[in-house]
Amino acid sequence: MSSTNDMTQRHRVDLSTGDSMLDCYVFEPAGAGPWPAVIIYMDAFGVRADLDVMAQRLADAGYVVAVPNLYHRSGTFPPFDPAQVAAGGAERDRFMAMIRTINGDMVMRDTAAVLTHLDSRPSVRPGAVATVGYCMGGGYALRAAGVFPDRVAAAASFHGGSLATDRPDSPHQLADQMRARLYVGAAGIDPGFTDEQRRRLDESLRAAGVRYEIEVYEGAQHGFAVHNHRVYDRAASERHWERLLALLDAELRPAAAGPA
Repeated sequence: MSSTNDMTQRHRVDLSTGDSMLDCYVFEPAGAGPWPAVIIYMDAFGVRADLDVMAQRLADAGYVVAVPNLYHRSGTFPPFDPAQVAAGGAERDRFMAMIRTINGDMVMRDTAAVLTHLDSRPSVRPGAVATVGYCMGGGYALRAAGVFPDRVAAAASFHGGSLATDRPDSPHQLADQMRARLYVGAAGIDPGFTDEQRRRLDESLRAAGVRYEIEVYEGAQHGFAVHNHRVYDRAASERHWERLLALLDAELRPAAAGPA
């Protein structure tokens, strides 16, 4: 089932993941395709209009963009108010509880469903895709590079947390399986991605021979890249767009990118 919102050029598709129905939102460039595909993994505040703006910007750059609702197993829920979440109390508790409803295995099942759907769309160029994630989605974007090494050619995490922890679904544990080129844009102020984690991630990726870059956005806070986030940093966000588009163009459009 699908529907289109003319204001945002967003197409909704409902996909079976085997244990639930996933609502996924697809943005396509204007004009004739096919185009390379990119999967955006949402931050912890969920799918919303601000992510639509970001997905549309990628689509305008010449990519088919899929934004899966990773909270789909929880059904309908009231949207989060970032200010109330930051203030603590019941809204903060609800926010943290929602994050705990998903894990790496669940999100990779969602990713498999999204990849199958993208393969069926005439607008999508067959072959390699890219993944990009924000906050909690950053880890899922990197994990997808390890779980789907034959499909993911580029993966980017922006102010992602828990990228190299002792959790069983920590993405750094899949470094040996990754073939993609990775970019990690770390917030300079981010308790969810410590110096220790950064060293562990760096060591794991280097030892596995992964092509990667870890860049620290000094002075930027966790959440800096997301449109309308309370800690949105315009300069840092525009820098993130430059890095992301360069990565996508190099790995999904190598002929257009020219020699390295």
